[in-house]
Amino acid sequence: MQRYFVDQVDDSAPIRISGEDAKHITKVMRMQVGDELIVVHSNVADICKITLFDELDVIVEKTGEQIPSPELPIHVTIACGLPKGDKLDLIVQKSTELGVFQITPFEAARSIVKWDHKKGEKKQQRLQKIAKEAAEQSHRTVIPTVESPITFKQLLASAKSYDAIFIADEEDAKLEERTTLKEKIKGLTGLSNVLVVFGPEGGIDRKESSALLEVGAKTISLGPRILRTETAPLYFLAAISYEFE
Repeated sequence: MQRYFVDQVDDSAPIRISGEDAKHITKVMRMQVGDELIVVHSNVADICKITLFDELDVIVEKTGEQIPSPELPIHVTIACGLPKGDKLDLIVQKSTELGVFQITPFEAARSIVKWDHKKGEKKQQRLQKIAKEAAEQSHRTVIPTVESPITFKQLLASAKSYDAIFIADEEDAKLEERTTLKEKIKGLTGLSNVLVVFGPEGGIDRKESSALLEVGAKTISLGPRILRTETAPLYFLAAISYEFE
């Protein structure tokens, strides 16, 4: 059953689906009056029935049935140093499928790519659209927020608002004796918001790592192998899902 996200729903009025989603319903899915679909709003997924096609909009009403939320019990924010090419597209799409709550790209010391702020708004909108489509495909009730890239200084200032902060540090992976990721994740029980920082190609800079450690971050190792910048966030989210779901 197709899933569509809408803004806040007024229970006293019919639900109106417009824009690209309405076009998808009529032109791609070729749905008719009486067909059912899922409307997601305010973290709730309602099964609805099409009652009317109002010019370019689709009007639906609730059937009274809801679908349980599949969201992770912990809000995980992925902060990733700006990577090369289309790797950020992949991180957004796959992290969304794995349950990420927010993605915050940042201008890391070792980022080769520099964000074009003149075209930045369109890029951010495209990434947000990727997140929306991935959320629909994976039957989520939340569309992760994809922020515009921030500076490391801004990331450091925001880090203090999280219950726990982790740094994926390849230097930690090289240690003979290290705390396993499993042990670190078990310590998250009862927490709500977690920030995990991943570096770009080349990893996190030593000065960046030291600054994060000073505000309470802890290093984590994602096993003995060095993962690509687009693989590491997916590994962490999969481990969170395995532990808590």
